[in-house]
Amino acid sequence: MKKQIFVNQLKTGVAPAILGLAMLSAPAYAQDADEAVEDDGNVIVVTGSLISDPNLERSSPVNVTGEEEVELKLSTNAEELIRDVPGLVTGIGSNANNGNNGTATIDLRALGSNRNIGLLDGTRVTPNDLSGQFDLNNVPLALVERVEVLTGGASTTYGADAIAGVVNFITKQDFAGFEAELSNQITEVGDGNIFRADVTVGANFDDGRGNVVLSLGYQERDAVFQGDRDISLFGINSFNGNRGGSTTSVPGRFSVPGSGNLQIDPTSSTLVAGYLPFNFNPFNIYQTPYERFNIYSAGRYEITDDIEVYARGLFSKNNVSTIIAPSGSFGSNQTININNPFIAPGMRDIFCANNDFDPNTAGVQTLDPATCLAAASDPNGPTLADGSVNPNYQTFTTNVRRRTVEVGPRLGDYGTTLFDYKLGFRGGLTDTIDWDIYGAYGESQRILTQDNYVLNSRLGDTLQTVDGTTCVNASAANCAPANVFGQAGDISVAAANYLRGRSTTERRASLAQFRAVLNGDVGFASPWAADAIGFAVGGEYRKNTGFQQADALAETPGELGGAGGAAVPIRGAYDVYEAFGELILPIVQDKPFFEDLTLEAGIRYSDYTIDAPSNPGYSTTTWKVGGSWSPGAGVKFRGGFNRAVRAPNISELFTPVSTQLTNLNNDPCAGAAPANDANLRAVCLAQGAQGFQIGVIPPPVSNQANITTGGNINLQPETADTYTVGFVWQPDFVPGLNFSVDYYNIKITDAITVATPGDIVSACFDNITAASATDPACTSFGRNPSDGGLSGDPAVTPGLFGALSNLGQLSTDGVDFILNYKTDVGFADLSFGLSGNWTNSTKFQATPTSINRECVGFYSVNCSAFSGAIQPEWSASARTTLSFDTVDVSLLWRYIDSVQYEPLQFAADVTAAELSNVDASGALLPVADQGCPDFQGADTGGCLVEPAFRSIDAAHYFDLTARWQIFDNLQLTFIVQNLFDKSPPLVGNDVGSTTFNSGNTYPSTYDALGRRYGASVKLTF
Repeated sequence: MKKQIFVNQLKTGVAPAILGLAMLSAPAYAQDADEAVEDDGNVIVVTGSLISDPNLERSSPVNVTGEEEVELKLSTNAEELIRDVPGLVTGIGSNANNGNNGTATIDLRALGSNRNIGLLDGTRVTPNDLSGQFDLNNVPLALVERVEVLTGGASTTYGADAIAGVVNFITKQDFAGFEAELSNQITEVGDGNIFRADVTVGANFDDGRGNVVLSLGYQERDAVFQGDRDISLFGINSFNGNRGGSTTSVPGRFSVPGSGNLQIDPTSSTLVAGYLPFNFNPFNIYQTPYERFNIYSAGRYEITDDIEVYARGLFSKNNVSTIIAPSGSFGSNQTININNPFIAPGMRDIFCANNDFDPNTAGVQTLDPATCLAAASDPNGPTLADGSVNPNYQTFTTNVRRRTVEVGPRLGDYGTTLFDYKLGFRGGLTDTIDWDIYGAYGESQRILTQDNYVLNSRLGDTLQTVDGTTCVNASAANCAPANVFGQAGDISVAAANYLRGRSTTERRASLAQFRAVLNGDVGFASPWAADAIGFAVGGEYRKNTGFQQADALAETPGELGGAGGAAVPIRGAYDVYEAFGELILPIVQDKPFFEDLTLEAGIRYSDYTIDAPSNPGYSTTTWKVGGSWSPGAGVKFRGGFNRAVRAPNISELFTPVSTQLTNLNNDPCAGAAPANDANLRAVCLAQGAQGFQIGVIPPPVSNQANITTGGNINLQPETADTYTVGFVWQPDFVPGLNFSVDYYNIKITDAITVATPGDIVSACFDNITAASATDPACTSFGRNPSDGGLSGDPAVTPGLFGALSNLGQLSTDGVDFILNYKTDVGFADLSFGLSGNWTNSTKFQATPTSINRECVGFYSVNCSAFSGAIQPEWSASARTTLSFDTVDVSLLWRYIDSVQYEPLQFAADVTAAELSNVDASGALLPVADQGCPDFQGADTGGCLVEPAFRSIDAAHYFDLTARWQIFDNLQLTFIVQNLFDKSPPLVGNDVGSTTFNSGNTYPSTYDALGRRYGASVKLTF
């Protein structure tokens, strides 16, 4: 049987090494994988096509990270391997803590991690969540030969979701022998230890007719606490540069009608305006703990000369842990008795004089001093010894914000188990036509265990006591009163144990797939070409299922203090049947000015069936056209157009509407503004604020507001038009040099989006009029009935309303450039690889009335809602390596361009009188410090971001690696990452999303850990 069928027969992609860069001693960190070559008789196939002819060049540029980079970076997981590739922005990963969902994801072109596909040897792997995303934690890194990144629409080749492109992890084929590797990394501070161990064995048998391989791996990563770094020891308010933090603090804060939220003064034990924010930074972490066991096996066997069976199996079990600041009551409304012995007299007088103790009587029925004293002095509960009602037992309801440090930090453990297996047959139908049929199935289970969360229902039990030792009412045994009116440590161990809750949420996903492909050539060529016309036709079936189920604690809105909303039950599935075809047509070859002129085209028809009566499904058609022209002198021009689609995933279709958390800096109803503006006051009242709250409504807690959102079963697929135009140059007069430049343009319509928090607020508040109080854009808000804010118990505070719809638009365009060079400098071989990206624009418009927001080179809460991490205008990576006989010395340079606070968000932060500081294009002009109140002020609404935090300088990082081949079978590698110990930029905690703007910086974009050292030893036989 033909060799090309058996070796690297991925049908969907194995990219070549650039000529002159394939040697072990010549690492090529970033390269263009356009040129297909043969290597030792094995067919190399470029990612992005189903046609496996090695002689046909493709029109789509592919960026490759090779096996060399895995070794030189001492990568411990796939996320680290590709996170520095220009054009990719950071998704969820090891440096995301509060907001981490236990996965590591890919975000191509900053279009969202759900708009690209992760592949393993050209095949989808079971997703790890209900969004259909590929979890990089499951990649068998020890067997990765290279990673190919194809950006731009690839739906014709791979099906829906490939709007932004694909990332294809290619494993080593025909591995034979034994390989064991141990590596360890640690920061210069002495924390953040990362350990990795892998053992791989493989063998050929039956005279090379078969091959089997088995790889076992273990990885462990320790936490790095923000409290162990100077930059993050204290939280910093981005709006004034002072110490910041959460308004849910200790000593606690309580709502008082007409006065807003007042905090306990630790010196006078009374309630005062303003607040001392809680410093949550030391509890949070820059690097999430992680532990993984993985098993990967693969095999193939030639049954006959024309038929081969092949299979692979993947098993992964990993745990990702998150640690965040202690739980508590984050604005829950609680009922407390006046004769609670923990209430100091000064506080009691304020509660008596301002609360309504008779809601059945019109007006506010407060307690006069004598009645208050009688109620406070009564030793009895709500009933007397004879069973009658005690008239002196008085209670009031208040909004409680108290951090329960006594319970300990909130812990989240994401335990994931995944298996995925594949079985297929392939062979030769004729001398020029091959067939390939396979089926695959996998399941993933992720269990989130949340610990040390305060149960708000039990908190209510602990707040009614008359003797300080027993609870008046209790929903469970062992109730002990909690002193929320004291200092840190005043809640007893017994009360802390009673309040502490442990909850679990389970998610399961499965993927079944079947594909049959016939490909090869038609046996004849164009009259002016030597290569025959290539084709591929086939069909594919996939079924995705998923569900989420939580226990009663996690499913009850507001029960887990600080959990960010209820874990709602989700269950859904869909099927898709597809037919596809591709054609590659060499037009002219080996002629003057036409060394090669090739056209290519493809089409895929998909029919979706949704497991829901109200959505019968839909059909989509994707197609592509492209071509390349090589006039000579080592130059090739290439280009292509793709019509791509993305179908809504299970989460987007089937998630029920519920109240969760989002990021919001400023609430227009907060502070004194509505007291001086009749129209604004009317709007705030229409949204649920009470009259006595006007003028004292608090800002969002920790810049996080509630938002009510969910899935939409009636969603339809997104559509994208993408094209690329570029050239490759490999000059004959400079051996070892190749260079490529490619322009890309992606525009997505009917995008499945939710409006940014800023857009939701702007739709209501930008032009306040008398009619605004009845405008649906305003009345969709739901405020906290206790204090009028947008934060608090999700059971009673809907907050903003964000509908998921097909009304959005996304677009991006830019240029990728790649340069590789290798030469002999006499005493050593020198190799250089550069990969760079210039992003011209990335825009996001959630609805036709929303701002068409530009986020390239900008950071803000609203740009975080779009993608998350920062997307610089320029980014680059370059590796330079000197290779001696047995030693390689390599330097990696990583560049991130300067960025600034988003001008449109800046304009939203300033007052009308200050808008002259923003020019017509929205560019930021110099502005004086606005003198925002310090951390003891009432709020920071309407303040400008601190001038020092309005921009981030360009960042340069350097990693130095030395590799020594001691013996033929023994290799040592040493690395120093962040060689010059560059500090991360300081911007405070309030300029972006909680997930990506943490520890006063952006730890997923910039190195917050400092200089790190690593070493590995590899033994091969």
